[in-house]
Amino acid sequence: MKIGVLLSGCGVYDGAEIQESVLTLLAIEEINAEAVCISIDKPQHHVINHISGKEMKESRNILIESARITRGKIKSISDIQPSDIDALVIPGGFGSAKNLTDWAFKGPESIIIPEVKLLIVNLINVGKPIVALCVSPVVIAKALEGYIESHMTIGTNDKKSEYDISEFTLGIEKTGAKTEMKSIKEICIDKKNKIVTTPCYMMEGNILDIRKSILSAVKAIKDLI
Repeated sequence: MKIGVLLSGCGVYDGAEIQESVLTLLAIEEINAEAVCISIDKPQHHVINHISGKEMKESRNILIESARITRGKIKSISDIQPSDIDALVIPGGFGSAKNLTDWAFKGPESIIIPEVKLLIVNLINVGKPIVALCVSPVVIAKALEGYIESHMTIGTNDKKSEYDISEFTLGIEKTGAKTEMKSIKEICIDKKNKIVTTPCYMMEGNILDIRKSILSAVKAIKDLI
């Protein structure tokens, strides 16, 4: 079984969340599957200093940055067909809301990169599972907007979070998706569309919480297949 892992760069504030990405690769190995890492061969929106949180005056490529996580083993999304993978996982990080979409700046009125939308829609069309971690449900929401009614979670108001879960939830619902409140220890499964979502670092938690959440989501892929 081959599972695609769509990365949006390297680093939580301007790319893919590294811990979520690495734990995804680990979980895929643990279910005896093969990870096929994928990214976008385009400049990322901007570069953030992860110590100060300030923008840096430089440009980086999403694919090249993502390759840092995968030890160089990665493919451009333009070279991937739905037949190449049995499922797809999208780790979180601001890259999903800055590089794969511009949700971070426009919310539900944002635009998704066409290649990303095409891959997601094609996977849905052939019934292959998709897992979206952390903030990445916004990518699924934009890809499927006006096409199908998906069902997902991005977190809950009942637990601590540094983000406005209500705002994200309302934004996702504006795209036509249904939402469900889930904690960091829970996953949401849309059995009809074979979409699995879990909040990960959208909620306060430690790396062990994230590890357990991601493993549960990746294990769900087997059942959906």
